[in-house]
Amino acid sequence: MGCGCMGEFICLECRRKLPRLAPPLCPKCGKPQTHGLLCANCWREPSQIDGIRSIFPFEGAVRQAIYELKYYNLKAISANLAELLVDYLKVNPLPGEVLVPVPLHPKRLKERGYNHSSLLSRELGKLINLAVVDNCLVRLKHSLPQARAKTVTERRRNVANAFFCQDTRLKGKQVLLIDDVCTSGATLEACAVALKNGGAIWVWGLTLAREI
Repeated sequence: MGCGCMGEFICLECRRKLPRLAPPLCPKCGKPQTHGLLCANCWREPSQIDGIRSIFPFEGAVRQAIYELKYYNLKAISANLAELLVDYLKVNPLPGEVLVPVPLHPKRLKERGYNHSSLLSRELGKLINLAVVDNCLVRLKHSLPQARAKTVTERRRNVANAFFCQDTRLKGKQVLLIDDVCTSGATLEACAVALKNGGAIWVWGLTLAREI
């Protein structure tokens, strides 16, 4: 990805050149803006998630890498992408006792054959020595992909009541919720609602990229 040379999926030089999302950010959803105060959406809509952070804008080599992982069965790249998450967490630590990937609906999981967020979580867990709980939070609602929804309101409605904690393993835990891309934060917010209903005391979202 990036330079097109043979070798690593994303070489060290290309990793250094990847554009990062830098402050000022909305302290809640992590959206880039001109000041460090709450963005308009977070000001209008109270949320259950304690915060969301993303590393890169969803473009260029990062976009290509995520597409290859998500849609073209390049599962091996998950280890390299997890290293990018580790690099971020070293400089920007987030609270979390366990990693929880955003789940797919069983129908979509059957179609794809794997959950890309689970792959990222497992590789990240190995690198930072955190347990991954990937079968407690489940997706009940088979909704349209969030990218097809045009507005924040539509995206929130699309995933409302879509997730559920099917047991109490996350009760009293600080959860770091892992996904590939944050579009509006609606999916992460819906997951946070389910996680806190299941007893989680703290939920932060971490994604590789964000649409801006």
